[in-house]
Amino acid sequence: MSFSTAFRSTRTRVLTGSAVVVALGAGAFGTVSASADTAPAAKPAAAQAASADASGRNVTQTSHLTIAAATKAAQAALDAAGKEKQKVSVAVVDRDGRALVTLRGDGAGPQSYEAAQEKAFTAVSWNAPTSELVKRLDSAPTLKDIPGTLFLAGGAPVTVKGAPVAGIGVAGAPSGDLDEKFAKAGVTALFR
Repeated sequence: MSFSTAFRSTRTRVLTGSAVVVALGAGAFGTVSASADTAPAAKPAAAQAASADASGRNVTQTSHLTIAAATKAAQAALDAAGKEKQKVSVAVVDRDGRALVTLRGDGAGPQSYEAAQEKAFTAVSWNAPTSELVKRLDSAPTLKDIPGTLFLAGGAPVTVKGAPVAGIGVAGAPSGDLDEKFAKAGVTALFR
């Protein structure tokens, strides 16, 4: 056998061997691909997390007022004050104490806007009218030091099945009793 025949023979074997390896590799890849296509798809992490907690052990649900309901309550409180010729501000906050609606009535004092929000926040935070919370200061005077709170009459919680869902605060009338009366008018309007 001459060198060129041996070289061609070796070259043919190498090329033929390479072709066989490529063909086998392609076949194996096709098999792997076919296996991957027929295997059940892995769930995305979010879907796994959602199905893992289908029992609800790790989540809570809360109720919140709609903007329409918050607006209705705020307007009812402002209207109640207007009938008694009182110039007030009204704030409605959600369960987390974030402002949903704040209305500053014509002629209401500049301090009333913020005071209404703080009364609403205080009422929803403790699920009690702020007039009742004022009485708690005798036994726990440091409550008044909590940021964003105001322990003056004029805040009323909105509850559904005993749980707080919002707070309504009114400020600007000559007495906290009047402010609270108007706040309660806002609560009442939600359940008519």
